[in-house]
Amino acid sequence: MSLRSEENAEVTLPEPGEIRPLEIGPITVDPPVVLAPMAGITNAPFRTLCRKFSQDRCLYVSEMITARAFIERNERTMQMASFGKDETERRSIQLYGTNPETLAQATKMLVEEWGVHHIDMNFGCPVRKVTAAGGGSAIPVKPRLLQKIVRSVVASAGEIPVTIKFRKGIDDNLLTYLDAGRIGEGEGARAVALHARTAAQLYSGQADWSAITKLKEHVKTIPVLGNGDIFEPWDALRMIRETGCDGVVVGRGCLGRPWLFAELCAALTGEEPPPPPNLGVVIDTMITHARLLVDFFGEKYGLMQIRKFTGWYLKGFAGTKKKLPELHKVKTLDELDALLVDLPRELPYPITALRARRCKHGKTQTVSLPEGFLEARDEDLVIEDPEHLDGG
Repeated sequence: MSLRSEENAEVTLPEPGEIRPLEIGPITVDPPVVLAPMAGITNAPFRTLCRKFSQDRCLYVSEMITARAFIERNERTMQMASFGKDETERRSIQLYGTNPETLAQATKMLVEEWGVHHIDMNFGCPVRKVTAAGGGSAIPVKPRLLQKIVRSVVASAGEIPVTIKFRKGIDDNLLTYLDAGRIGEGEGARAVALHARTAAQLYSGQADWSAITKLKEHVKTIPVLGNGDIFEPWDALRMIRETGCDGVVVGRGCLGRPWLFAELCAALTGEEPPPPPNLGVVIDTMITHARLLVDFFGEKYGLMQIRKFTGWYLKGFAGTKKKLPELHKVKTLDELDALLVDLPRELPYPITALRARRCKHGKTQTVSLPEGFLEARDEDLVIEDPEHLDGG
């Protein structure tokens, strides 16, 4: 039997036909589950791991790449944009930028040279260096600029479907998500996704699922996806039932838990999800992840990448916290193996880890915007793209 938190004690499996496949242009995603693009996280190795657990049934979006750095063929950006050998279908990438012409040029490269099958646009990133440059969650503040950007990318993409992802707004006093949904629908986006928090919230508090309901009532001709607080497969069922959304976007709930996609695939198709792994299987998964990272990035940078995952994988397991200082400095695969070898592999998965947040929570911010940005909301003047904002 799968573990359940108290929040989901009463959630039932769906009836046949209750959960419908997600149609994003020519792409069918069944069950309707999307891996959220996350900077420094959803690189090709992590996508491979998630894909294996779900038997390649979901849609897995790359981490954000910057349009200007991409068209300049920046070495790091090229690597971040790369797909794994297993990614022959549904190649999905998230594109960031503020200049419609630069974004159009990057889109043509992605379609014609890289063979992508789906482009997602980032209008939701709340990170200071992004919003301070007028990008990410700042862009929907200027509806005419947002419209110009989406129109440009959709036109350049041709038959390749474009989707947009955004937040509720800057803060509770400046909500932009209904306008963003309207513009996306009107300019040819094939789906819209809402992270039901404001940029000021970052990842704190609870996601406001009622905003997803309002967006779904507002956007009627394309799918609406919900994002925020999907920690268990039962959360996905609740979100779909409560909001009427057409699918779920899973972000930080899967960090150190790539098997969540197997659980989601089971629950959304009417099957009891498999139980979460014991510590031994978690360790084996972490080591597999590390080897994938090393194969892709090389040992030095690959091991730097796995360090941040170690605490997420081991979260909630008794007696593992003392290992973290050394795991956060690990430099070789042999060293990683040695640090994990004496942990009690038979330990069952702790129920407290199901809903444990895998990010800095409890923190909010005053969103940083360019000078004069709010005084010129009706303008569509372009702020020149920063060169390199890639990575995490």
